[in-house]
Amino acid sequence: MIGYVSDERYLALPGVSVEITDGNRYWQAVSTASGAIRVELPPGEYRVTLAKDGYGAKHVTVSIGSGQPHQFRLLSDRVFGYVWPKWVRAGERGEFRIHSPEPYRLSLWRHGGAAEETALIGWFDEHAPRATVQVTPDGDYTRTGVRFNERGFVDPSHRQYVTAPDRGGLYYFHLETESGSRFSFPWVVAPRTPSARIAVLASTNTWNAYNNFGGRSNYINAAGLPAEPILVPRLEMRRYTESSFSEHDLPDDAYPPLSFERPEPLNQIGFGERPEDPVRGRQPCHLAAAEWRLLSWLERSGYDHDLYADEHLHDGTLDLDAYRVLVLNTHPEYWSREMYDAVWSWVHERGGKLAYLGGNGVDCEVSFTGDGALRFLTHVSGSHESRMHRSYRPTSALLGVVFTNAGAMTGAPYEVLSPEHWAFGGSCARGDLFGVRSLHERCPGGASAHETDKVGAFSPDGVTVLARGLNPDSGGGEVVHFGTGSGGEVFSAGSIGWSSSLVDPGVAAVTRAVLDRFLG
Repeated sequence: MIGYVSDERYLALPGVSVEITDGNRYWQAVSTASGAIRVELPPGEYRVTLAKDGYGAKHVTVSIGSGQPHQFRLLSDRVFGYVWPKWVRAGERGEFRIHSPEPYRLSLWRHGGAAEETALIGWFDEHAPRATVQVTPDGDYTRTGVRFNERGFVDPSHRQYVTAPDRGGLYYFHLETESGSRFSFPWVVAPRTPSARIAVLASTNTWNAYNNFGGRSNYINAAGLPAEPILVPRLEMRRYTESSFSEHDLPDDAYPPLSFERPEPLNQIGFGERPEDPVRGRQPCHLAAAEWRLLSWLERSGYDHDLYADEHLHDGTLDLDAYRVLVLNTHPEYWSREMYDAVWSWVHERGGKLAYLGGNGVDCEVSFTGDGALRFLTHVSGSHESRMHRSYRPTSALLGVVFTNAGAMTGAPYEVLSPEHWAFGGSCARGDLFGVRSLHERCPGGASAHETDKVGAFSPDGVTVLARGLNPDSGGGEVVHFGTGSGGEVFSAGSIGWSSSLVDPGVAAVTRAVLDRFLG
């Protein structure tokens, strides 16, 4: 046994042709059904070549004889890409890094009120056959990044850069190959200087937490890749074979970091997709595609805003004091304590206005490693209201609500409980329903959907519950509002489904009332 070979999902690859040489002698092998490579070799350093139809070939030099099987990784002949860095300010550069087995066309689109093509980047083939095929590192590159454009890009003229547009917002690169294959990837462009009274935070930490490119996310193999690649997930992975298994029952230091520097296949926006279309797919319903529904509504409704990434709040690039309102969008689950403290002091000490238009927010603490990755303090403790509470401070003290499992993965409308509250504008009575319409296809049924928040033990005094979702098991999201001694205010929608439900007149009216009041 010299090692295993797997693809970008850490699925075992049988039938890979393997050639091994020490410079004088040659050996040949073919990987078995489990991806294992078995050949009799004396210990030493070898050049190993791997090739399989439908995958990019590679050469790698490895030391054999250490006792640990080497994890060879191949990349399938699908199209993937990302831009690095994934968030910039207007006028800054990013490098697009593309893996494609054939020539491709690349364009840049702004996803604001509608999807608008802002630039044709061009066609790319790099002259030689398959020269646009990337080579990934071996081993667990979810920790360190895939490092596209590193091997074989020694000529600086082959590096591929684009300058961020002057107008900020959510941008997507759309890639199409000659044969019609497509892929898209996001770019968060913040303003050079604040240009609006509303700042919106893109939940980029959450995007990374759910990104399983390379075989790991914070939900799949969170504690590290298993010793052998997976062949039959339902028969081999503990999450499917053990009824009591929890991905997050280990100490925090058992979880390796997850690099941002990876393609995001689960976080695409389809070519031709419109903001009024239903959000298709299991993951897009709580990632950037759902966030676009809110960004589009804001723009079409006349609410100018600046967009920032989570790290911009963490490192101070986002100056909260330059804004009147901060909007949290859809699923802001993962925050650093620096993010928590910045928003807490702004709301409680300096009169900031926080509109939390999502669900399962600020539930888990993360730390930025400084080299493009996140560490997740993800251990779950039953004695705390959230993982953020266990490691730092209570979620409900900041947002007024906190996620609970009740009602998860269901959808329902909201029932009005406090019709006299200004958010309803005197237009409804107790027991009226709103949030009936939703674009959220994973958990259809209404605006209180997917994952929902409720008032917690640490919610501030004076919290008013305006409405509650009619989800099963008393699991409806609670819409709340409260004020602070400094004149700050917090409105929380309590549902991941809120941003996908702005097509509902009631959800839109409440959102408009909140923003108008917060803007003064």
